[in-house]
Amino acid sequence: MIMTAQGELAGWAEQSARRRAGSLAAKDLVPGRLRFVFYGRVSTEDWQDPVTSRARQREQAEMLVRGRGHIVGEFFDVGESRTVAWARRPQAAALVAQLADPDRGWDAVVIGEYERAFYGSQYAAMAPLFEHYGVQLWMPETGGRVDYQSEHDEKTMTVLGLSSKREITRTSIRVRTAMAAQTREQGRYLGGRPPYGYRLADAGPHPNKAHAAWGRRAHRLDPDPATAHVVRWIFAQRLAGHSVARIARALNEATVPCPSAADPARNPHRTAAGWTLGTVTTILSNPRYTGHQVWNRQRTDTELADPGNVTLGHKSVQRWNLPDGWVISARPAHPALVSEADFIAAQDVNAVRGPVPQGEPVLRRYLLAGLLACGMCGRRMESAWSNGKAAYRCRHGRTSAMAPDPGRPKNTYVREDKVLSHLPALHFLLTSPAVRARRRTRAGADVRGTVCPGEVIGYLREHEITLTWNPAAAALQARATETAKTVTVKTDPLTRLRSPSQEG
Repeated sequence: MIMTAQGELAGWAEQSARRRAGSLAAKDLVPGRLRFVFYGRVSTEDWQDPVTSRARQREQAEMLVRGRGHIVGEFFDVGESRTVAWARRPQAAALVAQLADPDRGWDAVVIGEYERAFYGSQYAAMAPLFEHYGVQLWMPETGGRVDYQSEHDEKTMTVLGLSSKREITRTSIRVRTAMAAQTREQGRYLGGRPPYGYRLADAGPHPNKAHAAWGRRAHRLDPDPATAHVVRWIFAQRLAGHSVARIARALNEATVPCPSAADPARNPHRTAAGWTLGTVTTILSNPRYTGHQVWNRQRTDTELADPGNVTLGHKSVQRWNLPDGWVISARPAHPALVSEADFIAAQDVNAVRGPVPQGEPVLRRYLLAGLLACGMCGRRMESAWSNGKAAYRCRHGRTSAMAPDPGRPKNTYVREDKVLSHLPALHFLLTSPAVRARRRTRAGADVRGTVCPGEVIGYLREHEITLTWNPAAAALQARATETAKTVTVKTDPLTRLRSPSQEG
C-alpha cells in the first residue's frame, strides 16, 4: 500500500509538471499572446545616427518576436554609453520603474542586440529583477526567451558581458595609443576649444584618406591678433614677480575682455563677468603656449557613482595628470606665444613660497576647514594664516581679482584657537537631552569631563553640523540637521579677532 501511494503521488507530480510546462509553452507559441516592450540604446560617441540605429535594432527585435507576440511599447536611450548602469539611463530607468506595476500592459522585454542593453555584469544585476516580477527577456543571441534558470543561458550572458566590456577596453586602448602617436610624432591638433590667444586655422586635407574624401579638413593653432598680446603680457608680468591676483586685477581695471567674453560662442556656459585668479592661473600653466602640442594633461578615471549602491555602476571623473604623464610633440606644431625657457621660469615663480617665518610650522593645518560659516553673509569662511596662527575669514564675496570697494563690509576674521576653546561647551549643549539637566557653575555650563576639541570636530563632521560665527555678538551657533537643534555659545568679547592689520 505504501509503495502504491508513493507511485501515485510521483505520477501526479510528474503530470502536474507536464501540464504546467505545456501551459507556459502554449502561452509563448500562440500568436499575439505576449506583449513586448522594445528596449534599445545608441551612443553618439561613435558617430552613429540615432534614427538609423534605432530602426535596425527595432527591426531585429520585431523579427525575433514575430509569431510569438507583438511590441506594444518602446524605451530607447540616445547618447548613453553601455557602461552606464540601467538606473542611470533615463529610458532604461523608466522601464525598470514600471516593473512593479501589475497594470503595466506588457509581459516581456525584447532587445535587438545584447551590447545595446548590457555591459560587464549588468545582466547579472538586472535578471533577478525581471524574474522577480515575472517579466521575460528576449534577445537574438539566445534565439528568443532567456531562461533565467538555465546554466547554459547564464554562461552565454556572462561571456557576452565580458565580450562587451573587452570591446570597450580594446577601443579605448587603441584610440589613446593613436592619439598619443599623433601628438608626439605629428603634433596634430586633436580637437577641443583653442586656448585663449589662439584661433583655429586650416591645415589642409585630413591626414586620413577616408576622412579627406568626406571633405574633412585638418586644423592647427594660429595666434589670435585680438588676444595673443594679452597672453604675452600675462607671462611678462608673472616673470616680473607680480602675483596672480595683481595680474587679474590689472586686466579687470583695464577692461580687457576675459576669455569667455572674447569668445562667447565657445563659452555659452560661462558668465563672462571678468578675469579671475583661476583664469590667469590656467593660462600660466598651459604648455601649449610654447608652440608644442600637448595631450593627456587630463585623464578620465572611473569611480562608483554611489558607494552605498553599487548597482548604479561607475561614473567618469576628470583628473589632472602630473607633467611626467603629458604627451608632448617632438617638434613645435604652431607659433609660440612664449618661449620654453620663459614658460618653465613662470612655473618656478608659481612654486616659490619664500622662507618660513620663524616660529611658524612648516605644515599649516586648519582643523575647522569647511565647518565655519559667516554670520553676516552666510558664506563658508575660508582658511587663512593670520599672524602665525590658523584663522578663518570671510571676504563677503570679494576676490583678490576685484578692485577695492569702499562700501563693502570689512572682512570677518576669527582665530581657530578661540573657537576650539568653546567646542566642548557646544558639544555639551548639542548632546544634552534637556537644558534643565545642566549643572550650572559661576563660569556657566559645567563641561568638565567632556570630550576634547578633536573629538568634537569629528562629531561635527559626522553629523554634518555647521558652525556659524557672528562677529557682532561674538557668538558661535551650531545647528544639528538631524535633530533640528540649534545652540549658541557666547564667547568672551576679548576673543573677537581683529583684522591682521589691527593686531599687534
